[in-house]
Amino acid sequence: QVQLVESGGGLVQAGGSLRLFCVASGRTFSINRMGWFRQAPGKEREFVAGISWRGGSPDYADSVKGRFTISRDNAENTVYLQMNSLKPEDTAVYYCAAGRFRTTSRDMYDYWGQGTLATVSS
Repeated sequence: QVQLVESGGGLVQAGGSLRLFCVASGRTFSINRMGWFRQAPGKEREFVAGISWRGGSPDYADSVKGRFTISRDNAENTVYLQMNSLKPEDTAVYYCAAGRFRTTSRDMYDYWGQGTLATVSS
């Protein structure tokens, strides 16, 4: 099993920044890909960004390209999501996920964290 714990959410004004953290533990040798997803009230969970377990090959949703950056600290088993130029529509619960494949499909990720709420006020 793999355990994922997110942190770093909070309340920020539009145009501001937040940095999310995801710490992985357990059978991390089984992970090839890490992803961030988000779910706004009344909406489905959607892909935000992904990165290989070794820290390469980042992918981004079109809605966050140029504003969000995903990165990885191998020594700390931590994945970060730096969110800049935040908009009210970025308000959501953000989830960290781990899986075996490079994909934007939530169904293809095997492990999930509990989520962290990011709220962007206008």
